[in-house]
Amino acid sequence: MKSAEIKMADISDKLQTKRTAIAQAKVYMKKATLKDLLQGRLSKGDVLACAKVAGITAAKKTSELIPLCHPLEITDVKIEFNADEKKDFILVKSTVSVLGRTGVEMEALTVASIASLTIYDMCKPVDKDIVISDIMLLEKSGGKSGNYKR
Repeated sequence: MKSAEIKMADISDKLQTKRTAIAQAKVYMKKATLKDLLQGRLSKGDVLACAKVAGITAAKKTSELIPLCHPLEITDVKIEFNADEKKDFILVKSTVSVLGRTGVEMEALTVASIASLTIYDMCKPVDKDIVISDIMLLEKSGGKSGNYKR
């Protein structure tokens, strides 16, 4: 199997515009774990605060983790957590913005992923059955390719 040369995209001729991407992930857990998380009773501390810090850090480090991503000057990172107590999951939603020459889809996906992994890490002492799923891009705006909405 022959593969193409690996190379970073040349963005030097692209216009600098405001670009935003929104991504999500779901973290499923046992009902008791979700209850303990929401009531702040887990031994490692405030799970969602720690996951938020981890997600923001991840946005800034995406180009170090994913080989062909350009380093970007992130202008904004927002992370929302919404608990679904009927289906026993936390919805992690990330929004990342930049004023730049390339999009922030990978940054938004990395934020959602790392925030979810942090939730997993902090809950694993009481729940080994946690599942992270539905990691996906929901929306993007800006740039030559225009807007996208799932």
